[in-house]
Amino acid sequence: MANLITVGRLVLLFGVLAIIARAPVDLALLSMALIIVVFAGDGLDGWVARKRGSASQFGAVLDIAGDRIVETVLWVFFAYLRVIPLWVPLLVIVRGGIVDALRSLSYAEGMTAFGPSNMMRSDVTRWLTAGRFMRGLYGYAKAAGFVFLTGYVGFVHPATAGSWLETVYGQAWVRALGWGSVWLAIVLMMARGLPVIFDALPYLRNAPAPSSTGSEAKR
Repeated sequence: MANLITVGRLVLLFGVLAIIARAPVDLALLSMALIIVVFAGDGLDGWVARKRGSASQFGAVLDIAGDRIVETVLWVFFAYLRVIPLWVPLLVIVRGGIVDALRSLSYAEGMTAFGPSNMMRSDVTRWLTAGRFMRGLYGYAKAAGFVFLTGYVGFVHPATAGSWLETVYGQAWVRALGWGSVWLAIVLMMARGLPVIFDALPYLRNAPAPSSTGSEAKR
């Protein structure tokens, strides 16, 4: 069930993107509500897995992959619509690739990103990546930022004149809070990735060198 929720989040995500692209003003409120549902599903799948006792290493990896897809697709989508700079999704992709590659070293030894058998070696890493406060702050910042950007796409659209978007987003404090959430999410994303690199160093030192046969095969 938890894995189905994760997959359902991805299906819903692409449905929301289609709505934003086609009707950024008329269906802005619906799009913003559905973005909230997409992010609420992140906590729901984990809760269902724990409640049903179905938590597994595959489920944990699928959950992380689902989160990565949701975030990356949204950053790329909003950069495509030119409401955020292109370097933001590029930074997200590079950071995600490095972190996932390093985590794969621990997966090979039977560890997981979270849970009792995790790769975290320092209290700082646990606080930044697994601590309830930081995970909650990061989750809320992402959700608030993407909801804001969803409405902002409609606000900058030529057809927004006279709509509620013009009234709400026309307030400077609304835009300040919205952009604050966006940039906070980006800063936290980077801050949460750096400790993973630090904790992966022992795995990098102990990783076996590739065989000559493997190297030749790649060529």
